[in-house]
Amino acid sequence: MTVVLKKLPSVLSFQRGLVVTDGLFFNVFPDGSTAPLHVMRHGIRGTQNINKKGSSKEGATAASTKRQEVSNIQTTDSAKLQPGAVALQVRFDLRFIDLNSALFACAPGKEDSAEDLKFLKSSLTEFLQKAKNSKGLTEVACRYARNIANARFLWRNRAVAQAVTVSVRDASSEVATFDSLTIPLHEFSDYSDGEKKVANIIAAGLKGDRQAKLSVCAKVSYGVEGPVEVFPSQNYLEDKEKGFARPLYCVGEISQGQDTHSIRELGQAALRDQKIGNALRTFDTWYPLFAERKVALPIEPNGASLDAQEFFRDSKESSGFHLMLKMANLDPDSNEGMFLLSCIIRGGVFSGSDK
Repeated sequence: MTVVLKKLPSVLSFQRGLVVTDGLFFNVFPDGSTAPLHVMRHGIRGTQNINKKGSSKEGATAASTKRQEVSNIQTTDSAKLQPGAVALQVRFDLRFIDLNSALFACAPGKEDSAEDLKFLKSSLTEFLQKAKNSKGLTEVACRYARNIANARFLWRNRAVAQAVTVSVRDASSEVATFDSLTIPLHEFSDYSDGEKKVANIIAAGLKGDRQAKLSVCAKVSYGVEGPVEVFPSQNYLEDKEKGFARPLYCVGEISQGQDTHSIRELGQAALRDQKIGNALRTFDTWYPLFAERKVALPIEPNGASLDAQEFFRDSKESSGFHLMLKMANLDPDSNEGMFLLSCIIRGGVFSGSDK
């Protein structure tokens, strides 16, 4: 008999199943040595490039608007390779936690049935136990492995690279090396032996092996040597000072004793752990419009896409929230089952409303 709950508990959340570090940036020199790559804060004088058709004055044109300054003087952050460097290196570590530890909180609200809550918990336990021994878990692990192998986590750095090599180690030795630009971003099939080896370690972590850990190192060549710009994460500031253009993410100590009017060296450039995690879970090809769009989405319960500014799983049938309601009927090997399993690994709040 098919059982579908009417609503999810008022308190229902899952902790992230992926533990990942920031991706630290390093310069790579011809002899193979490396050195931290720092963010620099400096001033620039650019030009004003404003689409006057989109200005507050409706129908404004370059001829009809009030004359503005041509110069655009700003303070901004940049990250560049050092003179003599031949490549960028990005390093991070990751591990996955036991699926049995996924549930973080589950509690009833005023209108929640104790029987429904008990049924949801038992359904979750049964689903995750089946998942641990399923082909579905193997497929999800392979998809994570592919996004390590293809270096999707490099984001813009990958897009402008001439060549990218990713090497993956476990706790004791090298597991695999990949020529990343030859590995697709939106296809998840025909996995290589190296991808399968990485996936086996990921799956072991999800099954409870606390020693299952991966260290990832990407070497990015840009086809030129010396101070070429690279792209760490960018910070969001709600109220930027006038003339401040772009703050970049960095870690570690800021250099002291520099004149505020000169170039100032900040911390080590890095990709945020959230940005890496988002890239690694960008493998939802199970959503309804994939056959039409041919673009993998990050695992999000409502299929949220920042690139498209659209939800692709906001229908009742395809959202992760709806699938959670009918979890007792899901096969972990099915597309719906693999998507729900991926949502659980992603973590987050699934609470229903009492209203």
